[in-house]
Amino acid sequence: MAYLTLKNVNKIYPNGFHAVHDFNLEAEKGEFIVFVGPSGCGKSTTLRMIAGLEDISKGEFFIRDQLVNTWGPREREVAMVFQSYALYPHMSVYDNLAFGLSLQGVDEDVIDERVQKTAKILGLTDYLDRMPRALSGGQRQRVAVGRSIIRKVGIFLMDEPLSNLDAKQRVTMRSEITQIHRETGATTIYVTHDQTEAMTMADRIVVMKDGYVQQIGTPKDVYFHPNNMFVAGFIGEPPMNFVRLTVSQGCIAVAGSTIDLVPLLGSRAADYEGKEIVMGFRPEAITLSLQEHACQLEGSVELTEMLGDNVNVYITLDGEPAILKVSPHETSELDSLLSFCIPYENIYLFDAQTEQAIAANNL
Repeated sequence: MAYLTLKNVNKIYPNGFHAVHDFNLEAEKGEFIVFVGPSGCGKSTTLRMIAGLEDISKGEFFIRDQLVNTWGPREREVAMVFQSYALYPHMSVYDNLAFGLSLQGVDEDVIDERVQKTAKILGLTDYLDRMPRALSGGQRQRVAVGRSIIRKVGIFLMDEPLSNLDAKQRVTMRSEITQIHRETGATTIYVTHDQTEAMTMADRIVVMKDGYVQQIGTPKDVYFHPNNMFVAGFIGEPPMNFVRLTVSQGCIAVAGSTIDLVPLLGSRAADYEGKEIVMGFRPEAITLSLQEHACQLEGSVELTEMLGDNVNVYITLDGEPAILKVSPHETSELDSLLSFCIPYENIYLFDAQTEQAIAANNL
């Protein structure tokens, strides 16, 4: 059995609100798992059930093959880093790091050795005598992480730990937390609403919506092989473009171009005759040059955003808004018509009713 196992875990509050539905996950020792989804999707509630801070309404939670539903946080040997730093303002960095070990009655020499080693890993050696108010946001977050890793537990739980940092600090702390994870070898469950954090840090991603797991997979899996429109639209920046189309004679017509569905759907193309399907394509999966085995489309340019390494071009495509990511050297005039190609292997198709993926060469 895996190091952590959640079987059909549910959270139902006394008022009847069902926050988490039948959550299933197996995490191996040393894995970095990221829960990602919009606010209110149940990711933090699930994390708190793993920590023992919330009761599990239904289902089973195992740590190393032991059922731990009734165990408290200390018995589960987990360390948690919250969105707020929760540092003791009247204690120095050294004392903040040492406090948990002191409560456990650890020998002072051992405490000092662990504090010094942890401070070195986190780049805090020169700040051990400072008070939290004298630290930057990134440094305070490192102290909060340090208080967790110094305990040498097997499970780290992190709930939106970077949300209070500015953009540059978040990039730095992402790499630092990833490096700390590698050095400690602990199993880490990390909660975020930021899909960039999920894609750059995770071994596997759990995408959630409205209390339900939508997909579990590697960053590459959820990006290139989304299970449904929600995952396809949530993972990726800018998000995937969607166009609703009606199947006619085994084809769909979009922006003056006709796409034969048989190469994508095979014999299943007949099942969608006369029905609506959704075509999806990612903004970066297009080219402005003509290509073989590609669908050529044309859209009206509404807005451009210069971002340095690329330009986001907002267009109207058969009355539907879409975004294209192009080279900064390939500029487009407002209100002009822009021609572009989507290679067939970059086209995704979804059932318009269920919003589930039905076919694509990538799927």
